[in-house]
Amino acid sequence: MRVLLLGAGGYLGRFVADRLLADPAVQLTALGRNDDADVRFDLSTGSPGALTRFLDAVHPGVVINCAGATRGGARDLTRHNTVSTATVCESLRRSSCDARLVHIGCAAEYGPSTAGSSIGEAAVPRPGGPYGVSKLAATELVLASGLDAVVLRVFSPAGPSTPAGSPLGRLAEGMRRAMQQGDSELKLTGLSVQRDFVDVRDIARAVHAASLSAAQGVINIGTGRAVRLREAAGVLARVAGFGGSLHELEPGGAQTTPTASSTPYPDGCGSWQQADVRTARDRLGWRPRIGLEESLADIWMEAACRI
Repeated sequence: MRVLLLGAGGYLGRFVADRLLADPAVQLTALGRNDDADVRFDLSTGSPGALTRFLDAVHPGVVINCAGATRGGARDLTRHNTVSTATVCESLRRSSCDARLVHIGCAAEYGPSTAGSSIGEAAVPRPGGPYGVSKLAATELVLASGLDAVVLRVFSPAGPSTPAGSPLGRLAEGMRRAMQQGDSELKLTGLSVQRDFVDVRDIARAVHAASLSAAQGVINIGTGRAVRLREAAGVLARVAGFGGSLHELEPGGAQTTPTASSTPYPDGCGSWQQADVRTARDRLGWRPRIGLEESLADIWMEAACRI
């Protein structure tokens, strides 16, 4: 099976590439903006015609779109998330390769939800910020493209290589600083926020399963369990051997170092998100395997190397 991976150099893309390379039946070509890609191509500025010619030359059976941006202003997010997806869809429509498209969406497309509820794929998306809006627009382009396509709506990624700007990344960095400086307390914001954390390696498994399936439409990828950030902080403290105390600060209130960011969840999703993952189980045969403690242990291992 020939697979073209877009955004191979990004956080999710790197793990998807590792998963695909472990499958001897896959012939992988990686396309991205970085030098380590097999082919350098910027989807946000490249023309559909150029990408179409490349598709016709490589003739993949599956195209996986992990490309995009999570940070930046509305214009940049639209360019990297929405315009780039429009380029992919138009190129696939023009191409003779007739490839299946696996597109990576995100839970920010849903926006805030009611505490205690599980968000199913039939929920009406109401993104609360420019990132979610740009990703939802990309999903709508894929669903309206007429292509053989599936969108994986990924909830909160965790595990190795977690970006330093993510909630768990900031938590680990704050704990690292506290331990390095010998502080007996760590002051954090947003500890009451609850998210559905799913390990990045499990996400890669879901992408692999989706590339082999005939499933179409939107499929949630999460664990089906929301975890309070305070609980995650407690697990991380145990893993790290941090014996100090954790204190929650009011967002925007007076802070003393070491602290985490005052905006730990700038995703527009409110205080609660939890996935309904029955569709992933039924249509992909996929279930998460890696628990949050293992994900946090891997995050801490990388943070501890900087002490």
